[in-house]
Amino acid sequence: MAIKIHGKRYQAAAKLVPSAPVSIEQAVPILKQLKAAKFDESVNLVVLLGIDAKQADQAVRGSVSLPKGIGKTKKVIAFVQGANVEVAKAAGAAEAGADELVKRVSDGWLDFDVAIATPDMMPKITRLGKVLGPQGKMPSPKAGTVTADVATAVREYVAGKIEFRNDAGGNIHAAIGKLSFPEGDLVANIHSFIDHIRRLKPATSKGVYIRKITVHSTMSPGVQIDIGHLSAPAEAS
Repeated sequence: MAIKIHGKRYQAAAKLVPSAPVSIEQAVPILKQLKAAKFDESVNLVVLLGIDAKQADQAVRGSVSLPKGIGKTKKVIAFVQGANVEVAKAAGAAEAGADELVKRVSDGWLDFDVAIATPDMMPKITRLGKVLGPQGKMPSPKAGTVTADVATAVREYVAGKIEFRNDAGGNIHAAIGKLSFPEGDLVANIHSFIDHIRRLKPATSKGVYIRKITVHSTMSPGVQIDIGHLSAPAEAS
């Protein structure tokens, strides 16, 4: 396996990262000091969960609107019919419709970030699973993208509502803002996301639920957050 060699900027930034975990309020200012890129980097959170990712009943996934947004909008489409077509478009959907939109996506059009669907459309879009599934764009009740409240769902996702799911290693990755955000906004978003993840703890998950949290920007090394400084530390069960 090839060994990844980091550039001089990354190595210089790594020297500024504390060797021990720090609180969220300490981590954000440190992260801002590590800025090296000329563009406005995204700030990402990685949460390692104490779950068995191979067990379906321990999967952690969902969606959440962060209090300070994430600094970008998303292109949303809506699989809807009847009056909901105009409702979805009025709420900000780039495209909205039934059979014609289903065929367009089935034929390979994937130029959108999120797909919303009403429950009555699910029988029509089931066959899109092979197309949208690998892209992570298949509407799902658990993610909040299958809903009768089309207007709210479209508005929230256009504004940057994020979806997440654990990977095979039990990690959850999420963008929680931009490096240009005020420190207080990033701190608020991190607390909000962690609190949301904590509430999703599977009943069958035993032991420490939140094991490790790291925050990093697009080009920076990670800063580990001390879970003991959280408002309600993860508990063993």
